[in-house]
Amino acid sequence: MKNILIISGHTDMDDSVANKAIMGKLAELLPESKAVYLDQLYPDFKIDAKAEQEKLMWADIIVLQFPVFWFSMPSLMHRWMEDTFLHGFSHGSDGNKLRGKKLVLSYTTGAPLEALDFDAFFLSLKTACGFCGMEYAGSISTGAVSYSMRHEPGQMETILGKAEEHARRAVELISKL
Repeated sequence: MKNILIISGHTDMDDSVANKAIMGKLAELLPESKAVYLDQLYPDFKIDAKAEQEKLMWADIIVLQFPVFWFSMPSLMHRWMEDTFLHGFSHGSDGNKLRGKKLVLSYTTGAPLEALDFDAFFLSLKTACGFCGMEYAGSISTGAVSYSMRHEPGQMETILGKAEEHARRAVELISKL
């Protein structure tokens, strides 16, 4: 089995419904994977680049799991990339540590998926993936799971059902890599 690293970029997992459920289901379905919860490790946004680089070097498959915040990944995940994907590590003449690794984007959004062009939003991540010699392996997305819906009658069950299906689709994609 390949080494699977799942990076949770939610800035407050305690206040999440869908992403928390997805991460829990992924842990159940992929018990050999390693999960990193950026909000727990770095609430102050001070990333331990060396520790994170070690995790990335261990991985064959890297899954970025996050909610879409303002048409992008959350600021904490962006900071993690800025501080971890450094010249000489991920790119540059000696920066080959991510070469050949597969990247999977796994994201949720409160908006319906058909409402926005998510491929356009994540073009920069796909470009960064190629720049680092990684292989973009695809994405899993789930829409209409806004955290505000959890207070509407019957919506919590809908969100949790979508989250479970999201995790199953992620595992299906990962199993093909």
